[in-house]
Amino acid sequence: MSLLLAPMEGLLDFVLRDVLTRIGGVDRCVSEFIRVTGTLLPDRVFLRHVPELQTGGRTLSGVPVRAQLLGSDPACMADNAAHLASLGPEGIDLNFGCPAKTVNRHGGGAALLQEPERIAAVVTAVRRAVPAHLPVSAKMRLGYHDARLAVACAQAMADSGACEIVVHARTKLDGYRPPAYWEHIPAIREAVAVPVVANGEIWTVEDALRCRAVSGCTALMLGRGIVADPGLARALRAQDAGLPGQDVVDWPMLVPHLQDFWRQVCERLEPNQRAGRLKQWLNLLRRRYPEAEQAYQQVRTLTDQHAISLWLDALPGQGSA
Repeated sequence: MSLLLAPMEGLLDFVLRDVLTRIGGVDRCVSEFIRVTGTLLPDRVFLRHVPELQTGGRTLSGVPVRAQLLGSDPACMADNAAHLASLGPEGIDLNFGCPAKTVNRHGGGAALLQEPERIAAVVTAVRRAVPAHLPVSAKMRLGYHDARLAVACAQAMADSGACEIVVHARTKLDGYRPPAYWEHIPAIREAVAVPVVANGEIWTVEDALRCRAVSGCTALMLGRGIVADPGLARALRAQDAGLPGQDVVDWPMLVPHLQDFWRQVCERLEPNQRAGRLKQWLNLLRRRYPEAEQAYQQVRTLTDQHAISLWLDALPGQGSA
C-alpha cells in the first residue's frame, strides 16, 4: 500500500505537509500547484511553494515531495520543468484537475480534460525536458462536464510518459461535492500500464477500504480526510497490519502538533495569514475530534498572535504522537 498526501491550494502547504508527515504514515507528498503562464519562473517562486527543495526534496521528517506544475503551453511547461528539475525535487507532477474558474478560463487544470491531445503534448514536452531518472506523474479528474473522456485522457498521459496517474474521482462540475465516483477508476486502470492512485472522499479507514475495493487501487491519495484526521494514514497502516484501532492519534497526542503548526505559521507566513490558517485547520478537525469544536469556538474570534499563542500553550497535551 502506498499513501500519498494531496496538493490542496491554500490548505495543504509546506507547513501542514511538515506537521502531517511528522505524525506519520505518509509515503510521498505533492506540492500545491505552481502556475506556469508564459514566462520562465525564478527560483524564488519554486522555493516559495516547495521550500523542501532546500532540504533534498524532502520534508524535515524525510518524506519526499513531488513538485506540481500547472499550465497548458507545452514549450513553457517544458522550460519551467527543466529549471525546476535542476533544483532537486523528488519528481514533477502535472495538474490536470484544478477546477478553479480562473485556471480553467486560461485553458489550464481540468479544462485540458476536454482535449486529450493537448494533455499528450504537455506531458510529452515535460517528459523530454527533464532527466530520464526524474519521475513525471499526473493528476486528473474524471472529466470536465462528464467522464466520457476519462480513459482517453489517462491514456494520453501514460502514452506520453507519465509514470503514475492520480485520479480524483469527480468531474470539474462536481467540484468537491460528495460522493466520489470510484467506480469509474477500474476502466482507467485497465486502459493504462502505469500505476493508478485513487483520490476523493476518503475521510475514514472505512472509506479507504471501500475505495480500494471499488477502484481496485492499492495506492490512495489523502486530502481533506487526513487534514481532518491527522492520524488517518497511521490508522490505515494499523488496519492493514491486522491491528485496527491500535495506532490512533487522539486529541492529547495532536495538541503538540497543533502548537508546532502555529509556531511554524508565525515564523514562515505573513501576519495577515496566521490566525486564519489555524482556524482553517481547527475547522476541519471538528469532523474528527469533539475537542476541536470547543477549541474552534474559543479561538475563532481571536486575531492577536500573542493571545492565540497563550491559548495554545495552555492546551493540555501528552507529548508528540
